[in-house]
Amino acid sequence: MMLNTHIIGLGAYLPERILSNVELSTMVETSDEWIRERTGIKQRHIIAKAQHTSDLAVAAAQQALDDAGISIDDIDALVVATTTPDMIFPSTASIVQYKLGGKGFPAWDIQAVCSGFVYALAQVDGMMKSGMFKRVLLIGAESMSRIVDWTDRNTCVLFGDGSGAVVLEAKDKNIQGGMVGSVLHCDGSYRHLLMAEHQYNGNAPGEMSDFRVDAAGVAAIEMKGNEVFRVAVTKLGEVVGEVLDKYHLKQSDVDWLVPHQANIRILKSTAKKMKMTEDRMVVTVGEHANTSSASVPLALHHLYKQNKLEVGQLLLLEAFAGGFAWGANLVRWSKS
Repeated sequence: MMLNTHIIGLGAYLPERILSNVELSTMVETSDEWIRERTGIKQRHIIAKAQHTSDLAVAAAQQALDDAGISIDDIDALVVATTTPDMIFPSTASIVQYKLGGKGFPAWDIQAVCSGFVYALAQVDGMMKSGMFKRVLLIGAESMSRIVDWTDRNTCVLFGDGSGAVVLEAKDKNIQGGMVGSVLHCDGSYRHLLMAEHQYNGNAPGEMSDFRVDAAGVAAIEMKGNEVFRVAVTKLGEVVGEVLDKYHLKQSDVDWLVPHQANIRILKSTAKKMKMTEDRMVVTVGEHANTSSASVPLALHHLYKQNKLEVGQLLLLEAFAGGFAWGANLVRWSKS
């Protein structure tokens, strides 16, 4: 039997602590106006000191399982896309599996920074279409506040913490909807433009008064913003055209653009290149900031909770990340 991958459950979680632009302006030389004008960001959520990335992932995952009407015992594999794991090893996925009460089935992490969820969805889709798994729990979860230099106004304003999750199920290909396909790319020659080169130790405190860059080894994001912006706009425009051409679709066939939430200017540029009105593009960057691999599933969950999705609609998910890594997924919505 030919199989296809369907989304049957969605979940999301954002930490309780909200850091507004106004409060951030008391920590670093910036302003609410400056941040909004350049990024579209109004606030970001910050992980609590006692929380770990796996805790964010578990909260979103449990929502997704409940939404699908199944339990962790019905899952055949668990994948976590993250750049900020609980520890170097074991994988955050294995910790999430344990915290959810699962045992025995495979669990692994994937690291493609902000493109992590898009990469993971493409990977899992291929495995499910082969018949390897019936149901997979896929999570994007990040604690980006712990690898930010809170003295660098060019980067600290951009990032936040959160998680999003989907439950995927392999169904008969004759059933309407499901994954259409994906396109992925990477070019390591750009790596110096956006990176965090030091070892991540996961011990940076989560209270705002204690935020710091620890010389003992906490990674700090380094970014050459103007160069990243130029490449991102170009590559996203190209990958959108590529994925549509690959699956013999037109820009006008896309009902919803679900992009990585990095910068409002990049979002608007992508929509403009697609000749898509901005009301057909999901925008959550103002409330969440850039949550890296959690960004796309959080945006998808936001659209889902607004009850705007209809069976048969075509969704285009896309992301651009350090590496540089970028990609896009096409999904024909099938969840009623």
